[in-house]
Amino acid sequence: MAMKISRLWDKSAGLTFNGQMTMKKILLVDDHTLFREGVQLLLKQLDDNVEVMSGGTCRRGLELADAHPDFDLVLLDFELPDQNGFEGLAVLRERHPSVPIVMMSARDDPGTVIEALDRGAMGFIPKTSSTELMLNALRLVLAGGTYIPPEAIAGHAPVIPSTGSAAPRSSKSLADLGLTERQIDVLRLLVQGRSNKLICRELDLAEGTVKTHMTAVLRTLRVTNRTQAIIAIAKLGITLDPQKAAA
Repeated sequence: MAMKISRLWDKSAGLTFNGQMTMKKILLVDDHTLFREGVQLLLKQLDDNVEVMSGGTCRRGLELADAHPDFDLVLLDFELPDQNGFEGLAVLRERHPSVPIVMMSARDDPGTVIEALDRGAMGFIPKTSSTELMLNALRLVLAGGTYIPPEAIAGHAPVIPSTGSAAPRSSKSLADLGLTERQIDVLRLLVQGRSNKLICRELDLAEGTVKTHMTAVLRTLRVTNRTQAIIAIAKLGITLDPQKAAA
């Protein structure tokens, strides 16, 4: 059953998700035992049968990820005793490129959040977030979307016009912007954190074709990279169905 993202951007709560969940397997990596135990209880609200495995160091998290490559989601603390969040994110992305990773931190400055997204995170949840917001963010990521805390992009300008004109402020769909179905497929996988190589594999396209589509997508959105594209479509309020792919 396809799950749809009803809204990509909400001014008060960021990206949200409405839909039904199936059983999920989640890896939680955080060095504070009390926080881990609290989050594990919280994750049970996603689904009564959700399975959570946890570790207190990046090394332990990698061991668990390698031993259980079927994780649906990884929650990774930004500050761990043996490795910082960006380093751990890079290793996890390299070893398990198709598993979505959400970073958690007491830090929520825009620079840290944007860099995490640039490095392939599918979301960034400040530890000051409410229970409801955290659950909505995780549901969104599990559905294939990307969660961006609204305070992280307030005043952020991801749109960089090459002609001096601004991108449209609102649109009903990506097709309204002039993107083809295949370009929308490429953007959908781009938003899900897929590398060009994985996009080629999933869409059965040549690398050169994917690069051509990618260039067209970024040019249409008037941005220069993946993170700016995510922010741009979020601000445009565009709906994506992460389960849909063009035939």
